Amino acid sequence: MPVLGKRRLWAGVALAALALSFAGTGQASAADINNAKNAGFESGLTNWTCTAGSGTTVSSPVHSGAAALKATPAGQDNAQCSESVAVKPNSTYTLSAWVQGGYSYLGVTGTGTTDVSTWTPDTTSWKQLSTTFTTGASTTSVSVYTHGWYGQAAYYADDISVYGPDGGGGSDPAPTVPATPTGVSVSSTTSSSVSLAWSAVSGATGYNVYQNGTKITAVTGTSATVTGLAASTSYSFQVTATNSAGESGKSTAVTGTTTATGGGGGGTLPKHAVTGYWQNFNNGATVQKLSAVSSQYDIIAVAFADATSTPGAVSFTLDSSGLGGYTVDQFKADIAAEHAAGKKVIISIGGQNGTISVSDSTSATNFANSVYSLMQTYGFDGVDIDLENGINATYMTQALRSLSSKAGSSLVITMAPQTIDMQSTSNAYFQTALNIKDILTVVNMQYYNSGTMLGCDGKVYGQGTVDFLTALACIQLQGGLAPSQVGLGLPASTSAAGSGYVSPTIVNNALDCLTAGTNCGTFKPSKTYPDLRGAMTWSTNWDAAAGSSWSNSVGAHVHALP
Repeated sequence: MPVLGKRRLWAGVALAALALSFAGTGQASAADINNAKNAGFESGLTNWTCTAGSGTTVSSPVHSGAAALKATPAGQDNAQCSESVAVKPNSTYTLSAWVQGGYSYLGVTGTGTTDVSTWTPDTTSWKQLSTTFTTGASTTSVSVYTHGWYGQAAYYADDISVYGPDGGGGSDPAPTVPATPTGVSVSSTTSSSVSLAWSAVSGATGYNVYQNGTKITAVTGTSATVTGLAASTSYSFQVTATNSAGESGKSTAVTGTTTATGGGGGGTLPKHAVTGYWQNFNNGATVQKLSAVSSQYDIIAVAFADATSTPGAVSFTLDSSGLGGYTVDQFKADIAAEHAAGKKVIISIGGQNGTISVSDSTSATNFANSVYSLMQTYGFDGVDIDLENGINATYMTQALRSLSSKAGSSLVITMAPQTIDMQSTSNAYFQTALNIKDILTVVNMQYYNSGTMLGCDGKVYGQGTVDFLTALACIQLQGGLAPSQVGLGLPASTSAAGSGYVSPTIVNNALDCLTAGTNCGTFKPSKTYPDLRGAMTWSTNWDAAAGSSWSNSVGAHVHALP
């Protein structure tokens, strides 16, 4: 049975389909097509409906093309995503899909005869589900669906096919060669890398990047970072757009010149540092003043700034009543005392309930201006980006560069993306980190509240293990971030997160594996990264509630790294 993926059926494929057999119909007709629309999720969730907002599209993992469906069961919802498909009465169809991840189901209802379904338990690689159904005498449409299972991990689905006679809706149109990319520009440089960005091309599923006329990488997003370059050297770059129909012409060349020295912001910090979030609210963890935060923390991220009525702008209000009468003057004095002790205190933007959006030039300017104002008012050393509800790489980059121009080289910029945000350099969070690599201090990805994820070796790992930490950190280390810009973010106790807590011993083992190649699990990185920045925890308050066991163990271990 042919797999009809994102390469849509046209004449050549139709001829090849003549050899296929279908139950009850003899040989397939050359007119048979894939009747599913947006079958590869290249147009987001167009034509698809997912229960309880459970579905989204992702750029990794994909079976083919540039996108796939990710649907996450929650509570009493099994994450069903469905589409109405036009069919022909009294006809037999083959229904198939490629799935990965948690329990995955594929089925069809409204056939007018016998509705069918098929399923598979957890699978760590793409697996095809397939079944057949026959329509009734008056059936002109059916509902095709995928779903997971209650309480199980998210599943991925791609390349849905309802193969049989044309139901009247036709198949997705065959792609044409995309246009040549425009707007190619150099967004940032370091002593060993050049970051590029360009405008999206309609119909493109990927882009090739050429250096001095030679193809060096292929990406699915509209940015790329070319690494391994010589310092103080100029390079010529061009970009082409690709899809299943072919490759466009090369873009106008742009020149990127590497700097003489390496980048990275943050002023004076230890080679290996520990970041902790300090809660400006009382949620059952130990209520702290900044002065009570363990000295093991080198960077203290104050959580959180608030959105304002001005797009992109943020404010900060100390929760004095919730923090036992902690005054603004005491707060400012404690920040000054942390500075005197060699610590950095930054303001964190976002969190689980954060609603700040930086989506255009105006909001980017408002963001930079308002954060800089908070730095001047309270003495913050910089900003942490913890936006868990989406980020625009173009305008967040603009905002952070504007802030850097105001604050100077001592500015601390940290980021705390979720695991899904750093699976691919095409993801907006990863793009932003690479775009600001020359001024970025550290990315402390949250290795918790996560489903299974791909490691840099292409294998699927579940949270709570050394392998989950090391194999996912490897993606960032191989994807363009400097080792000094990578940290491991974990909860301080079982109460601090819904899932993903690991003992300090596992955190320390992961740090040893990445920096020295010792205490690894089954995954061992191809090289060591002795300059790895360190670790982060949510939160200093939950750490204190657990007797500071996390900071006493992990903090001491980080600071003892060579």
